[in-house]
Amino acid sequence: MKTVMVDMRDGIDKEGMRLAGEILRNGGLVAFPTETVYGLGANALDERASARIYGAKGRPSDNPLIVHIADWEDIYKIAVDIPGEAKLLADRFWPGPLTMVLKKSDLVPLTTTGGLATVAVRMPDHETARALIRAGGGYVAAPSANTSGRPSPTKAQHVAEDMDGVIDMIIDGGDVAIGLESTIVDLTEGIPTILRPGYINQEMLEEAVGRVEMDRALISEDSSVRPKAPGMKYRHYAPRAELIIVEGEEHCVRDQINRLVAEAESAGKKAGVIGTEESLLCYRSGLVKSIGSRADEITIAQHLYGILREFDELDVDVIYSESFETPHMGQAIMNRLIKAAGHQIMEVQTPEACSDGSADTGKLR
Repeated sequence: MKTVMVDMRDGIDKEGMRLAGEILRNGGLVAFPTETVYGLGANALDERASARIYGAKGRPSDNPLIVHIADWEDIYKIAVDIPGEAKLLADRFWPGPLTMVLKKSDLVPLTTTGGLATVAVRMPDHETARALIRAGGGYVAAPSANTSGRPSPTKAQHVAEDMDGVIDMIIDGGDVAIGLESTIVDLTEGIPTILRPGYINQEMLEEAVGRVEMDRALISEDSSVRPKAPGMKYRHYAPRAELIIVEGEEHCVRDQINRLVAEAESAGKKAGVIGTEESLLCYRSGLVKSIGSRADEITIAQHLYGILREFDELDVDVIYSESFETPHMGQAIMNRLIKAAGHQIMEVQTPEACSDGSADTGKLR
């Protein structure tokens, strides 16, 4: 299959959009930009088209797809028993990086919902995305446009790396604005529950609808507690190299990463380091990359997946990353980073032990 690349970085190409809509209406696959990450779109109401998404990504078939809409009124065709909180949240955050889980109508095939009686719905805050949704019939199922398990794509080039020759079209809309997938909130079981953290955090949701809870799987260290959100029960966002997160006092984390890199290099391994603009000069060796600035946390979100892909291109054997507990998006950033690391987290011990410098001061948990 030849994948067509259409450049819409400077605005919507009408002929390209007409062709993209035709592809979707005929059961094909189109990758497109949103404000979060690039999505891999298919007609959400076409069972065979949705099945093509799973095949192209290598995605487990019990992993639900998010249905993207461009107009609020369209929600009534694909969801039933819609609670009042849904309209409150839509008025506040749509179009935007928020996905709501609702009870599905019979119009939505079980292939799209991963066999569930619920449907995840969102309205993206990206002009090109909404134009595509309308051109394609109004309902576009779209997970991230990457091979399942790989870092999500934040630019068209990332999509091409994974999907060239596999899907019909890629729409290039430039770099995305946020860089992490949407917040998912479940509205089907009484109290709204966050299933996946994102740019819209718990405090923001509570300002709109009152009490909001977190899915137990997001806050439990018990690996037997299974998450309910699309994709969250599988390893995701992972680079090819081993990734280890180092947590603790900032100066201790930097000392520990320097020790780990030295050990890795002495063992003949190629080591990478994920730091920030504030810490780059603290690292003495290894391939060091800045993910952004702690003073501007959106830059960390924007660059996370791209940095992981860059290390893949450099064929590193192991990556050591700082922890990023930032005020607004810290939970979402760390959720993705921990998934990418396969939950490998090294806790640096007390600052007193760290200052000794004579031995390894961290341990994996």
